[in-house]
Amino acid sequence: MNKKNYISLANKAANLQIKELKKIKKVFNTSFIKAVDLILNCKGKVIFAGIGKSGLIAKKISATFSSVGIPSFFCDPAQALHGDMGQIEKKDILIIFSYSGNTSELTNMLKYANRYRIKIIGVASKPESILLKASDIKIILPKVKEADMTGMVPTSSTTITLLLGDCLATTVMHQKKFSKEKFKVFHPGGNIGRSLLFAKDIMVVGKKMPVMNYKKNFKLALKIMNQKKLGIVVLLKNKFIRGLVTDGDLRRELKNYNDNESLEKFITKSPLVVNENMPASKALAIMNEKKITSLLVVSEKDYKKSNKILKGIIHIHFLLQNGIKWLREKKN
Repeated sequence: MNKKNYISLANKAANLQIKELKKIKKVFNTSFIKAVDLILNCKGKVIFAGIGKSGLIAKKISATFSSVGIPSFFCDPAQALHGDMGQIEKKDILIIFSYSGNTSELTNMLKYANRYRIKIIGVASKPESILLKASDIKIILPKVKEADMTGMVPTSSTTITLLLGDCLATTVMHQKKFSKEKFKVFHPGGNIGRSLLFAKDIMVVGKKMPVMNYKKNFKLALKIMNQKKLGIVVLLKNKFIRGLVTDGDLRRELKNYNDNESLEKFITKSPLVVNENMPASKALAIMNEKKITSLLVVSEKDYKKSNKILKGIIHIHFLLQNGIKWLREKKN
């Protein structure tokens, strides 16, 4: 067998699906608008259902809705016959996926929803199907060619259903003004959660910060440096950042230092500061670029001022412990 043919076949399948997916724009009509409005005004849960491949798509879209703060779960129509219907309340919405719309297992769920006047958004390709006839809002999927050699295996049909679900989710997110901050609340773990950490989430604050009055002496600076173990001491003047001294600065002078010696000659008077809302990954990139291990953090309000009040300190160890990765920006 010619193995180069593998790539050719894969490209053929991909190109066919890309072509078929463009038909999704036919769905963006009055029914789509009504579906978005119904979801936005839902007082209960958005419940997804489907059988087989459509069920798998429904599970994924339900998970997407949940991750953006919209109460949602998947209900298996087959299991619903054995008591799971009790999870569905009158104030909920049912979004049911079925490419043919004539899946027999949906019948009892549709009857239950109609009996208790639970709103149904039906998603199918056949206008005269059982599903769409029973639905309050009918989203008619375009007919698509499947990508396999028989033209029967659910490929393009499942992909276009998935795309529709994602379009519903992203439209609702936009209308709800869903932000990265909100997403972080619902998705604190994994790579996504780490990518949404900001400087303010990782910095040390209050008594953990190595700070002292800029007029104090060498001996106190050494003491604070050893206690706080961040490799720097920040010098303040009336709460404002005056500068900082590093562990290296002090160690280089250990042989010649005087307990009461001023720190003026060691001070870095314009230390790097970052906005508290800077992504943690960007803070790590700055540390790598500048070859430093700590950054001073100030509020967004103070960032552009000449006099800045210290709000916290980030150390490179805190970033690495939280799994923050340094993302290099690609250069053109």
